[in-house]
Amino acid sequence: MKAITLKEFGGPEVMMIGEVPTPEPADGQVLVRVMATSVNRADLIQREGNYPPPPGESEILGLEAAGVIEATGPGVSGWKPGDRVMGLVAGGGYAQFAAIAADHLLPIPEVLDYTEAACVSETYITAFLNIFLIGGLQSGETVLLHGGGGGVNTAGIQLCRQLVSDVTVIVTASPGKLDRVRAIGADHVINYREQDFAEKVRSITARRGAAVILDHIGAQYLQSNLKCLAVEGRLVIIGLLGGSVAELNLAHLMVKRQRIIGSVLRSRSVEEKKQITAAFARRVLPYFERREIVPLVHRIYPLAEVRAAHEEMEAGRHFGNIVLQVQQ
Repeated sequence: MKAITLKEFGGPEVMMIGEVPTPEPADGQVLVRVMATSVNRADLIQREGNYPPPPGESEILGLEAAGVIEATGPGVSGWKPGDRVMGLVAGGGYAQFAAIAADHLLPIPEVLDYTEAACVSETYITAFLNIFLIGGLQSGETVLLHGGGGGVNTAGIQLCRQLVSDVTVIVTASPGKLDRVRAIGADHVINYREQDFAEKVRSITARRGAAVILDHIGAQYLQSNLKCLAVEGRLVIIGLLGGSVAELNLAHLMVKRQRIIGSVLRSRSVEEKKQITAAFARRVLPYFERREIVPLVHRIYPLAEVRAAHEEMEAGRHFGNIVLQVQQ
């Protein structure tokens, strides 16, 4: 099969289309003919050599896939060849075929095409997991989402608007994305390049702060995040674009009974991902079926233009998800 391979670690230029063996579905897996996949920030970090796949997983880039079941492995029930599915993979999405755990699959709603479905599993499940299952966002609370134009945070805005009533959504964004972030449901948008987001959050919340903060920056934002995190607030860190080492005043953390939680989806066990996928299917999938939540697709690139797709993400020009069309 054709797949994106790396000749070495580095920039987008190290990616090329090559021929690799088609995977065989193991016990509990299905073989999916991949029609589309999405570009996630983790793909760029892996390409640079800084985010290896978990032991035993495919080294091919790509953490989600949408397509058609080609074959089922031993022990699989409830799925059959020809079913349209979308699902989580720990690696292997940038290829014509992917072996995916059957318990990590979701049926593609009839109202979604493959390019829309390619955005759902990693992007929306990541937002759902960290804001709701881990962050525990409740009605009446305030949530702060950093980097409002990216796939996970645009998904987070949509989920907050549908899953919880009476929640205040505050989002940081670059100047060119402020209006679009507001248009998809943010109550307050902060231009992080010109404004002190911690002070703005405290002002908006009458100095109470945000109950949940979803952060992919890490060290650079740590002190400011804690400054605007509410008493008993939950800071969920899902990325380290601003560094991994920072000083922390533990006294403030203790007095306000705050929690800092690090979270990664990819390295979780098969059983954990099964439970997360099942919770997502119950609570979120119906909104896609009714098109009350519609995946935000910034641009679709053919697989052969994967370098341009990565360059687009690196430049920060995207709003929503960048999709790779693997097959027609």
